[in-house]
Amino acid sequence: MSRRLLTIAAMLPLGACSMVPAYVRPAAPVPARFPTGATGEPGDTALPSVSYRDIFSDPRLQKIIDSALVNNRDLRIAAANIDAARAQYRIQRAEQLPLVTSNNTVSVADSGTGRTNNGGAPVIGGQRTNYSLSLGVTQFEIDLFGRLAALSKAEQARYFASDVGARATRLTLIGDIAAAWLRYAADQSLITIAEQTVANAQSSVKLTRARLDGGIAPRTDLAQAETVLATAQSDLAQLATSVDQDVNALDLLVGAPVDRALLPTAIETAAAGVAEPPMSLDSSVLLRRPDVVQAEYQLRAANAEVGAARAALLPRLSLTVLAGLASNGLSQLFTSRAFNYTATPGVSYPVFAGGRSRAGLAQARAQFDGAVASYERTIQTAFREVADALARRRTIDDQLDAQQRLVGAATDTYRLTDARYRGGVDSFLANLDAQRSLYQAQRSLVATQLTAATNRVTLYRTLGGDALVDIGADGPVPVAKP
Repeated sequence: MSRRLLTIAAMLPLGACSMVPAYVRPAAPVPARFPTGATGEPGDTALPSVSYRDIFSDPRLQKIIDSALVNNRDLRIAAANIDAARAQYRIQRAEQLPLVTSNNTVSVADSGTGRTNNGGAPVIGGQRTNYSLSLGVTQFEIDLFGRLAALSKAEQARYFASDVGARATRLTLIGDIAAAWLRYAADQSLITIAEQTVANAQSSVKLTRARLDGGIAPRTDLAQAETVLATAQSDLAQLATSVDQDVNALDLLVGAPVDRALLPTAIETAAAGVAEPPMSLDSSVLLRRPDVVQAEYQLRAANAEVGAARAALLPRLSLTVLAGLASNGLSQLFTSRAFNYTATPGVSYPVFAGGRSRAGLAQARAQFDGAVASYERTIQTAFREVADALARRRTIDDQLDAQQRLVGAATDTYRLTDARYRGGVDSFLANLDAQRSLYQAQRSLVATQLTAATNRVTLYRTLGGDALVDIGADGPVPVAKP
């Protein structure tokens, strides 16, 4: 091999110089600890990954979630996005390798057969066949300053971001399904309450009408009794619509019709199947949430783009190599005399580009600054979500206990006033007020039970559930389950 080829070959590994700035994770712009409501120890930062089956123990809900993980279209979109990002990364990584092309030809030329000269004598000639085999590398960029490596690193980070984003989508889907399932249970409980109220109101209307006919009750009592009945009947019709809409929402989330046998009948029993997830006072647990990790990978991609833009300001070294065999005889094609090559290194540098390269660097730096702000905003949003859920959790048990006592007291009051009214001891107005108070107290209890259960769902989702991720040297690493 000639000295010139050796020199060119020695230039190939020079693409080790990187212009990518050293990546430093920005400090989290949130307090080190959550404000209230957590039960974990202050130093408990390593929360385990918790399977949704450990939190949602009702087998009916588990089956619905399992079906959604197979059929939900958002998950399919996320999977397609991962495949597309992986392919784009492979395309960009291939730019660092030479593109080798092959050109093989057989040519036949006729140099004079059948022609004569001026004297009429035939021209000596005939057909000639040429054979050639060649390989070529055209304009292969030797990545001297790491421009191509930086672009590849950016696409790799985007691919990892897509992968983690799919985990975030999955976690959100699980939480949305659990919340929708609980809403259906709450609406079923409200229907039961409304049906009981309708039955009681119908009994009151019947009794009041009889008393009106007997001349011992004013017409206003009947009108008030009918008002309570109409209100409950209106609520019942509205709740029937809400239940149908709850089912439609579940069907959409699952991506297929939900088996009605898997739906709950009351919020009290449905809420019992939702456990409280493990928690921590330390806000650093947010750094493992999938949406936060996704934002960090996007930040890493922007950092790599800055390196590529910096390298674009420097000269580019390229190499074109053509090598092959050529002979006018097939038997001589693979001999040393048939070998030929050309090697052409080149250096390009933009003498005048109207400031494109420097503008590209300014753009990359601005996009990096935007990615930093987006990353910090994601952490702040995550912190607020967890803090809000913990604040609600701190008071919800007391509220639930008080609401249960209120329903008990309202039930006793209604029974007493109803008995006194039927016995002619008390007025219908007292009975009516007691009936209304009981109805509202029962509805409020259902709302509080729903809030308590969905609060546990929210805590599971906002603390990362089973989608917690660490950033490893070779990509995202799921946090192990205990």
